[in-house]
Amino acid sequence: MLDNPKINIKIKLAALWTSVVFCYLYGDYFELYTPDKVNSLLTGDHVMDSPIKLLIASVTLAIPSLMVALSILLPPKINRLLNVLFGSVFTLMMLLIGIGSFTRWYGFYVFLAFLESLLTSTIVWHAWKWPRKD
Repeated sequence: MLDNPKINIKIKLAALWTSVVFCYLYGDYFELYTPDKVNSLLTGDHVMDSPIKLLIASVTLAIPSLMVALSILLPPKINRLLNVLFGSVFTLMMLLIGIGSFTRWYGFYVFLAFLESLLTSTIVWHAWKWPRKD
């Protein structure tokens, strides 16, 4: 029989956030292979067409990256709060993006948005059920 040691909640949350970040990165990378994407980047005719939009996107996507470390480093009370808060926000955000992206070329994006929503809702569930001291 193989041993299955109990994993600390902080490690679980950090691992889930890491998976979320990888899905975001893969989605953005694979999007480069959709028709006219690279051309729109070269001409400047794309959704990130201003410095403020790039800053907003950077701040938004920095949150999951920071949550990898913060899930391990923060004390339980604030840790739980931030995981429930950001997990909920990113779940809703990715569900909306996934629903709005359903086209022939963006099936991969819908799949990743669904997977990301599943991961972030799992983060919320684990944070909500944070183990109590005996």
